[in-house]
Amino acid sequence: MDTVRPLLRIEDVSLSFGGIMALRDVSLDILPNKLQAIIGPNGAGKTSLLNCINGFYRPQKGRIHFKERDITRTSPHEIARLGIARTFQNVALFGGMTVLDNLMLGRIATRRLPVTGILRSGVFWGLASHDEVKDREEVERIIELLEIEAYRKSLVSSLPFGIQKLVELGRALAMNPSVLILDEPTSGMSLEEKVDIVRYIMEVKERWGVTIILIEHDMKVVMDISDWIAVLDFGAKIAEGRPEEVQMNPAVIEAYLGKKT
Repeated sequence: MDTVRPLLRIEDVSLSFGGIMALRDVSLDILPNKLQAIIGPNGAGKTSLLNCINGFYRPQKGRIHFKERDITRTSPHEIARLGIARTFQNVALFGGMTVLDNLMLGRIATRRLPVTGILRSGVFWGLASHDEVKDREEVERIIELLEIEAYRKSLVSSLPFGIQKLVELGRALAMNPSVLILDEPTSGMSLEEKVDIVRYIMEVKERWGVTIILIEHDMKVVMDISDWIAVLDFGAKIAEGRPEEVQMNPAVIEAYLGKKT
């Protein structure tokens, strides 16, 4: 790929559930300030690999290193604190809270605060500590980036799905990640909403310097914005390379379209 030292390194990761192999000796280097897509047919192991990176699953074999630290057995909460944030295909927000409060929770999630300290802060209003002022400033920067100022005080449950996806992206950004994992960020969106969120993703990468790992079924989006693509099929990596290389790879064409007879 390049001679740059990987920010995240996945080495020979295998994962099984009973007798079913979800991942088979998958190795992958994620370079800093790049957008790395992971694609493959349904059931290829893409989300399982993300779950291993996030600490939701623990592989039976292999190691995962982030900034040269072994995080293979690290808890999801600690991985988030280290600088890996994630959005999900199905929105996972607090519907009874406002957009602002959901984003502020993203800031708190990376802190080592006792529960009493969080409770004393109320709903982030009133007399704020120095950290809370900084958090609010950062959240307002994210709200401006995503152009969701009009929804700042709206309950998340009242918002259209496309706006909820933006709020989830904002909450992940509020965690100040070095690596941002996006699981199907454009799913369920209209064409106009897709154009907008792709624009925001590229701005996060290029202006904020965040490394991005992307799972996405819209191949036009993948080919247009990815620096590097890895392809999984039946839990194994079958190809990787630049978009134009992957697009023409016979193994990739066969995985998506099947063998010609």
